[in-house]
Amino acid sequence: MVDFDELAAEQYCYLTTIGRATGRPHEIEIWFGMKVLPAGATRSGRREAGHTTVYMLSGGRDRSDWVRNLTKKPTVTVRIGDWQFDGLARKVAPATEEDRDARRLLLDKYSQASGDDLTEWGKSALPIAIELTIDGARATPRSR
Repeated sequence: MVDFDELAAEQYCYLTTIGRATGRPHEIEIWFGMKVLPAGATRSGRREAGHTTVYMLSGGRDRSDWVRNLTKKPTVTVRIGDWQFDGLARKVAPATEEDRDARRLLLDKYSQASGDDLTEWGKSALPIAIELTIDGARATPRSR
């Protein structure tokens, strides 16, 4: 069983996109934040099954290769700790509650730990949301 609190505490995740020109997988290591909506909770006023979203911020905005790749093909894979998930990526709509929450989630997680002033990055980066498919999660061996 997936322990989402444990996964959310990981420092990095590994995002695999499909190259928009090559069609080959491309993996990056990236900071992330995770928001888990438990089963039975409401989102948009209706009860839903458990729902997990991973957020990332692209400092290069939509010029970053990984963002350009997922814009063309939003089906991605996210590896966190010993777990791998399929997901569907999207750009977060600007100036929305989700936009503010995604930025706050990552700044809260990384500002103190990094020792850097991440304020400008938190304001200017492009938030990306990835809706994880929990049912198909698979444990993957972690290289040590």
